[in-house]
Amino acid sequence: MDIVPKHWYNIVPDLPEPLPPMLKPDGTPVKPSELSSLFPKELVEQEFSLTKFIDIPHELRELYVELGRPTPLLRALRLEKYLDTPARIYYKYEGVLPTGSHKVNTAVAQAYFNKLDGVARLTTETGAGQWGSALALAGALFGLKIRVYMVKASYEQKPYRRVLMEIYGAEVVPSPSKYTNSGRAVLSERPDHPGSLGIAISEAIEDAVTSPSTKYSLGSVLNHVLMHQTVIGLEAVKQLELIGEELPDYVVGCVGGGSNFAGLAYPFYYECLVKGCKRDLRMIAVEPKAVPSMTRGIYAYDHGDTARLTPLIKMFTVGHKYVPAPIHAGGLRYHGLAPTLAVLVKNKVVEPRAYHQVEVFRAAQLFAQTEGVVPAPESAHAVKAVVDIALRARETGERPLIVFNMSGHGLLDLAGYQEFLSGGLKDYEPGDIDFSYLPKINY
Repeated sequence: MDIVPKHWYNIVPDLPEPLPPMLKPDGTPVKPSELSSLFPKELVEQEFSLTKFIDIPHELRELYVELGRPTPLLRALRLEKYLDTPARIYYKYEGVLPTGSHKVNTAVAQAYFNKLDGVARLTTETGAGQWGSALALAGALFGLKIRVYMVKASYEQKPYRRVLMEIYGAEVVPSPSKYTNSGRAVLSERPDHPGSLGIAISEAIEDAVTSPSTKYSLGSVLNHVLMHQTVIGLEAVKQLELIGEELPDYVVGCVGGGSNFAGLAYPFYYECLVKGCKRDLRMIAVEPKAVPSMTRGIYAYDHGDTARLTPLIKMFTVGHKYVPAPIHAGGLRYHGLAPTLAVLVKNKVVEPRAYHQVEVFRAAQLFAQTEGVVPAPESAHAVKAVVDIALRARETGERPLIVFNMSGHGLLDLAGYQEFLSGGLKDYEPGDIDFSYLPKINY
């Protein structure tokens, strides 16, 4: 229990430059009160807060413990031996949590604050289904009704994620759907549309703002969501200290919107780049080449959803109309990036890397055969980067300490592994990226 943090870390006051505000279409900043139709009061306050450490309510901290926190920090000794590397590799294993991923950390927090505000129902989107599963569980724990708009490609690829959500009592809808105006508009143009997180977000927001006693909940991108995830890194800092290890040379995580990377990396950013430490910390953020927001996107104001229902957010983006290929890492198929993480990428504090899914699955299989854990396809992107860093260390003779976030297990992603093992898995080059339709706003 002592390892579980009593507060979340809010990186906003420590960013290398001020966080650009969310904007309305006319270019004026969004006021906190203008988000009250989407989020409860406490989460709105957290989103705009400049307080560096925000207390975790005692009841919520106890629930973190009941659900399995602190999660283990494990050393990948067999992987090190196989790679014949002098690197020391540790992974924070969030897959031990009930739904198999880190998403529970913010799901229960958001459900808790919505329940306190008298909300009866939440809507949300999900890509791979890990976020939807987490919010479904949180809804069951706090007596909230949950409707999940699940990207259709993932709905079809990952049926057991849907089953898990339904076990917890959530309603799961393949997106685009006929439930909303935004969904119907997409289907009218392309009835077989595979869906995207941008479309699913549009549907969930539209549903929330047009339904009584309903709020919207999201699993990444906004600051309060990333802040809730910092329990991961805050625990890891303590765990390294307890076993007598130094702070890491590398912190690695996969990135869709940015929540699991930020959850691990932001507390180490605070320890090394804010407080100051003797380590030359490198933070490596890994994305799929099929959705290259950090490596091929532009830093600009864009909408967080396809129907342009969200405020304008300054982020790295491939555009809200971008339709990503149906890769198995459904949680990384988002067109944009968390604004706080975008500032760090812009200032070259965080180093982005991109990989194809076949090489990612190869790294995941190696990890499973050496360490026993089958990574989720999202987490496998981090594994691939770690393997590359460790092999580089073998060449140079350096002995770096690497910590990465194994943000979820892949036991409900075996269809992807089956496709990989049969030789049917293919890589996707990114589609044409059109930035011409983005709002022409410079703030």
